Amino acid sequence: MSLAIILGFAALLFITLVALLWSHWPAWLKGVLVLSVTGLYFYGHDAIHSIWGIPSTDALPAKFVMMAAVVQEPTTKTPGVLYLWVSPLTDNGPVLEPRAYKLPYSRKLHTQIEEGIKKGRDGVSQLGTAEAKAGTGKGLGILRPGNDEQEIKIRDLPAPQLPEK
Repeated sequence: MSLAIILGFAALLFITLVALLWSHWPAWLKGVLVLSVTGLYFYGHDAIHSIWGIPSTDALPAKFVMMAAVVQEPTTKTPGVLYLWVSPLTDNGPVLEPRAYKLPYSRKLHTQIEEGIKKGRDGVSQLGTAEAKAGTGKGLGILRPGNDEQEIKIRDLPAPQLPEK
């Protein structure tokens, strides 16, 4: 699949080159073409990373089952990272396609993840919730600190309720 994307982008670049060199378009239109293809390159680069299995830096789903985790504690050279492999929960149950997420290190979440891993080894599934932290309320929404941060909690998945006979 990635080869098809790469070949498709190469074909688009070839068509752009032909349009720039041999068309009689005005200079401003050629400039718009160059800018749009350049923007498409960066958009495609992000899209490729999301399908290659590189951990996503997107927000975690609101409810999820934690499958696995790796913790890299901070050192003098690195700030530390938390990697979570989760399966999102919907109203009908878990989605069968787990996804890897990369989170900034926090000691509180590190402790929760360690406890969750220990319980997961004992066969107790771990349920996670992620809620957006409230910002300060000052300024534009994209400039408010804490708007893109999440409050993450990990706890035991409740035992399923069997229907009455």
